[in-house]
Amino acid sequence: MTSLSVETLAAGAVEPITSAGNGQLGIAVLAGIAVIVLLITKFKLHAFLALTIGSLALGAFAGAPLDKAITSFSTGLGNTVAGVGVLIALGAILGKLLADSGGADQIVDTILAKASGRAMPWAMVLIASIIGLPLFFEVGIVLLIPVVLLVAKRGNYSLMRIGIPALAGLSVMHGLIPPHPGPLVAIDAIGANLGLTLGLGVLVAIPTVIIAGPLFSKYAARWVDIPAPERMIPQRPSEDLERRPGFGATVATVLLPVVLMLAKALVDIVVNDPDNPVQRVTDVIGSPLIALLAAVLVGLFTLGRAAGFAKDRLSSTVEKSLAPIAGVLMIVGAGGGFKQTLIDVGVGQMILDFSKDWAIPTLLLAWLIAVAIRLATGSATVATISAAGLVAPLAADMSASHAALLVLAVGAGSLFFSHVNDAGFWLVKEYFGMDVGQTIKTWSVMETIISVVSLGFVLLLSLVL
Repeated sequence: MTSLSVETLAAGAVEPITSAGNGQLGIAVLAGIAVIVLLITKFKLHAFLALTIGSLALGAFAGAPLDKAITSFSTGLGNTVAGVGVLIALGAILGKLLADSGGADQIVDTILAKASGRAMPWAMVLIASIIGLPLFFEVGIVLLIPVVLLVAKRGNYSLMRIGIPALAGLSVMHGLIPPHPGPLVAIDAIGANLGLTLGLGVLVAIPTVIIAGPLFSKYAARWVDIPAPERMIPQRPSEDLERRPGFGATVATVLLPVVLMLAKALVDIVVNDPDNPVQRVTDVIGSPLIALLAAVLVGLFTLGRAAGFAKDRLSSTVEKSLAPIAGVLMIVGAGGGFKQTLIDVGVGQMILDFSKDWAIPTLLLAWLIAVAIRLATGSATVATISAAGLVAPLAADMSASHAALLVLAVGAGSLFFSHVNDAGFWLVKEYFGMDVGQTIKTWSVMETIISVVSLGFVLLLSLVL
């Protein structure tokens, strides 16, 4: 019999907290997910509350004692916040520094100054991908929309020809590349190697963003040909600044944590000796916490100080960056609680037992589960968290590379067909001045392309790794 992975067992109880059979557990899982979906979609309850109630409902349906179900949920919430909460906070600080200092605008203006005509969609996808690394999706949209609208208006471009590449760059980063919350939580749940996941994520992201961005935008522009809405062109952050950071320093700061984490992964593969001094150093500086902390500390000087921020302004910027992520942290934490409840009631072993007779590949199964939850809840983060918790036991006998691909399969599924129950759908609709039908033909189709294409590249990589 296949056993659960060390990471999975370490995260919770080895012995299930209920003696329910596989049939009852299967019903309990479906009922728990149904409760979460119903509360989010029908009653418009916040995802944190929905996940909390759904976790307790899962325990109850599985026949677990209430006190043990509560303990499982609390343990999972605490472990998840401890594991990824600080990383999300550091990412938020770096993103706020990038936005407020004018660093993001500097990247945008420098690249756009060197691009024109047919190169503009490619410039937009490059801008969005770089800026999207440290920024949450919603923040990235708010930051880039003024640029998209201005470029479309001044250059007389189709709004979709410019906007779709920008949205594709942000969305791919959000779903596939750590340190975004979804990929981080999936890596934690599945026990994958972060550096390896980051490296493979970049390999998948590059062709995916090209296909879903510049290439698809040609068709999107034909389907929906609308001008940039004047009323939606807001002020850019750097317009109130006397100076802003240099392009090279800004890009180096944004890429610093990525480079450090990839260096760690590369040294781990090449050296493969925990006692080697080089590997010991890269293990420290390439850990997500140190890599992001280093980027934030460097950013205080290369971004904040370069923009003329005094100590008080820097302190205020850091403080303001943390408030907006409270909701994200609680959703991520509650998702961790749901994952732990799944593990502790014995769902992991149930899935292992069922999957022995399944002909469907594990990576495709993970994608399908994430797709189903995404379509039902509208939340990519909830889909990632829930799907990762369900498929984590299947990673027990996987190689490190395939565990990383499992994370990417879940992330790909979480982006599938954004529609009317997704806040991002309405954000894009309003900013671009589209109606519901136009938003579906552009934004929703683009998200589906990202999901399907990235899954395709994940499956291709699984054949050669």
